[in-house]
Amino acid sequence: MKLASLTMACGIICGLSPQAFVAAADPAREQLSTEVRQITSGPRHHFFGYFGHVRTTPWNASGRYLVALRTEFQNRMPRPGEAAEIVLLDTRNDYAVRVVEQTRAWNFQQGTMLYWNPESPETQFFFNDRDPVTHEVFCVLFDTSKGPTGERIAEYRYQDASFGNGGAAQRGGWFLGINYRRLARLRPVTGYPGARDWTASRAGHPDDDGVFKVNVKTREKTLLASFRQLADALRDKHPDVEQKELFINHTLWSREDGRIFFFARGDFEIRGKRLDVPFTMRADGTDLRPLAMHIGGHPEWESDRRLIGVRGKEQILFDVQAQKIVGSLGPAGTFPNPGGDIALSADGQWFVNGHGDKGKNYYTILRRSDGAVVRTDGFDQGGYVGGELRIDPSPNWNRDGTQFSVVAVDANKSRQMFLVTVKSNRQPRD
Repeated sequence: MKLASLTMACGIICGLSPQAFVAAADPAREQLSTEVRQITSGPRHHFFGYFGHVRTTPWNASGRYLVALRTEFQNRMPRPGEAAEIVLLDTRNDYAVRVVEQTRAWNFQQGTMLYWNPESPETQFFFNDRDPVTHEVFCVLFDTSKGPTGERIAEYRYQDASFGNGGAAQRGGWFLGINYRRLARLRPVTGYPGARDWTASRAGHPDDDGVFKVNVKTREKTLLASFRQLADALRDKHPDVEQKELFINHTLWSREDGRIFFFARGDFEIRGKRLDVPFTMRADGTDLRPLAMHIGGHPEWESDRRLIGVRGKEQILFDVQAQKIVGSLGPAGTFPNPGGDIALSADGQWFVNGHGDKGKNYYTILRRSDGAVVRTDGFDQGGYVGGELRIDPSPNWNRDGTQFSVVAVDANKSRQMFLVTVKSNRQPRD
């Protein structure tokens, strides 16, 4: 089906109509507006997964293709062995779908951690998979230019561990690994049910699991931070850590690859007992420490030493070297929920915050050069507002900061991908 570009017509398909409602810092100079286009259709479901942390993008280097997942269902978590198709969407052919691979390691929030390889971003991307017999989780490097449909050029498997990609270095050469079966036990929305967990039978905080770093070329792995080290770092301020199983979320390389951020968490699903502590370390594992204050939401790196996060009702900038807040994004009230899913464009000039409200996801877009702001109308979550199947806002910028992709439920009640294009509208001066 050929899908037209949507502006006012978007409401016919999915109840959406892009709308500019906040003027630029100088409204006489330039205002922003948005245009929305649905680029996939049912009956099967299409999504990318995860939000646009540190240049995470569905687009390859030239912008010709978007990589995504396609599934037969959306109303339950995948069972062990159930595969999702990995597809390319062709921007030069009305986003025609081409199946190139499949994966047995995926979920609806994060997909399969698709990430174009920074060392060959035109044709190579990473994704996670699992062995159908042993249920071992491993990362795959795939090249679309090999053979008729592409082929796997590397699999990162280890006899003494089972982990998948948790985030790639911005300049390439490395990726971080985490235990997705542990996540399935302790934070189900982020994990792979039924995968192998080599530490599940051991109590306490294992010293052979945590945040791994993998050399893409040599496949050598290094354990940068173990759960034992994290517990030791937390014990003084959080003595109850001894009674909690820890897990790790949001492993993010900084923009110059000098530092790594992540959350150490425990009892996350238990109200009143949740442990949720942000950590940083240098890329070699040194200088491991919790932040001096809690930076909430879904933090994003603004530079090699500054994080974007939330404190109170502000979207803040936090300097991890000075361990203090050094600024904020937008005036007070710009973002209805600063703790929503956020993404900074590759060039750092555009920022988007996505938040859910009453069954819809909304996106507030900030141009940092002059403070211009625009917000979209709501994208339908289709009832998937919580739990393991929820549709998070999850914005992901393209490489030149002109569009970002999102997922929503369309008029036919299937989970599909949409593009939001940000446009500048010059206004006459008085």
